[in-house]
Amino acid sequence: MPHSVPLITTIAVALGLALILGFIAVRLKLPALVGYLIAGIIIGPSTPGFVADIELSQQLAEIGVMLLMFGVGLHFSLGDLLSVRRIALPGALAQIATATALGIVVALAWDWSLGAGIVFGLALSVASTVVLLRALESRGALDSINGRIAVGWLVVEDLIMVLVLVLLPPLSGWLGGVDQSGATASGEQDLLITLAITLGKVSIFIIFMFVAGVRVFPWLLWLVARTGSRELFTLCVIAAAVGIAYVAAAIFGVSFALGAFFAGVVLRESSLSHRAAHESLPLRDAFAVLFFVSVGMLFDPAMLVQEPVRVLVVVAIIIIGKTLTAFIIVIASRYPLNTALIVSASLAQIGEFSFILAGLGVSLGLLPVMGHNLVLAGALISIALNPLVFSAIEPVQVWIRSRSRLARAMERSDDPLAELPMTVDLNRLTGHILIVGYGGVGRRIGAAMIERGIPIVVAEQNRDIVEQLRERGIPAVCGDATDPAVLIQAHVARARILVVSVPDTFQTRKMIDIARTLRPEVEIVVRAHSDEEAELLMKERAGQVFMAENELATGITRHVLERVVEESGKTDGE
Repeated sequence: MPHSVPLITTIAVALGLALILGFIAVRLKLPALVGYLIAGIIIGPSTPGFVADIELSQQLAEIGVMLLMFGVGLHFSLGDLLSVRRIALPGALAQIATATALGIVVALAWDWSLGAGIVFGLALSVASTVVLLRALESRGALDSINGRIAVGWLVVEDLIMVLVLVLLPPLSGWLGGVDQSGATASGEQDLLITLAITLGKVSIFIIFMFVAGVRVFPWLLWLVARTGSRELFTLCVIAAAVGIAYVAAAIFGVSFALGAFFAGVVLRESSLSHRAAHESLPLRDAFAVLFFVSVGMLFDPAMLVQEPVRVLVVVAIIIIGKTLTAFIIVIASRYPLNTALIVSASLAQIGEFSFILAGLGVSLGLLPVMGHNLVLAGALISIALNPLVFSAIEPVQVWIRSRSRLARAMERSDDPLAELPMTVDLNRLTGHILIVGYGGVGRRIGAAMIERGIPIVVAEQNRDIVEQLRERGIPAVCGDATDPAVLIQAHVARARILVVSVPDTFQTRKMIDIARTLRPEVEIVVRAHSDEEAELLMKERAGQVFMAENELATGITRHVLERVVEESGKTDGE
């Protein structure tokens, strides 16, 4: 062709090669993303042959991150974020501090400067949005309490990194890099002014989104939906996600990812939010592939041969150091073992912000080029190994629980929220409705039961929710219902109906097995996201399986009420 088409060439080669290598990876029983990463290495500048346009691929990957965070916002309300603030905020801060400290120690051992160590450690501390969300989605755990904790943790990390990216340039002179503050004696004052301006911009953006955005954008979505045009609706969703993200970055100084996240949170107020999430799904998946390819393009495979020991140290900080820190924090906060393992595995990798921070460190003269390459190597390897880390959750959980003393220490059996209070009336613990998971669906089902005077008991992993339920006089147990002790405490052996409202199919299957063992005749009602999941759960002897998010709570509630009325009629007749 007579004209240069680098954009089309980059997309065509990246997607085509990713398809081939992703298919091969799946056939070899490996995650498809390993193939995507290898595709990026092949078309990157560090290997011979065709070299794709790196700048274009990075921008395409950024669009994928925006669309992904937009989809998360559509499912993750501000209430969900606030509900996990007690674990997400201190957890993210502690993990960042630990990774940064390890980075500083390693950097000083390699004769780097203190500034290089700080940038290096911070780059190793923040997880990848794309990898975390795809890992949780593949397990069906994105909407669970475990998923909300992990996403809330990640949002806090991203907010801190936004602040770091703004504060690093004026601090670079103090840390041994290029002085961009333009001042010496008044450096502290300049830093305080910069911090105040940054926090002010972020605050104004959030206020704007929750005051004006909540009213304007859902209304716009409805206006377009009334035209009956599917393409216009899809265009409106994508334009809102990308447009708000761009405005957030250009005017308010917020990252594209966080801007898109808040756009999704705002549009969640619309009843069309589920349709919006569905319409943006194909584009999100396509651009997510380009993200993994772009990561592979930045990696120099020669690093594995030239600096194998340093690469192993970096990978150890990411996978072992960060994982253990998150695990200890979650366990110390009295959350179940399963939650600690899932959250820590979700964060055992690095990604987008790591690349941005490392690149800024090099440009400021703080981080050596070697450090930038090590961050990329750590990202590539940790992303490739993350599915294996997730696959190790179940055997590790079985190993820990098989050792009674260690299991008791980790599960916090002395937790007062793990057992029902002795003051609970035994009449309320016989013939009750046992609800596992008190999120959006479980809460609506519980409210309908309480309104009709039907006794319920709740099993929930979120400690804040359990405390709130007990304050209202509703029997609730804190813990992972895949642990038989939790269902025993919730008196499943006396329950009339077990309602499992958590979205994790793997966990649901384990709960069904436990419930059938403890009470074979109990009726079980569960939720599913697809026909395949529904068929699998029916084979596990689930009584009723409900799908369709919009009508899930309504359908389960109606079924439970019908069964209660039928059984009451039989009792009266007898």
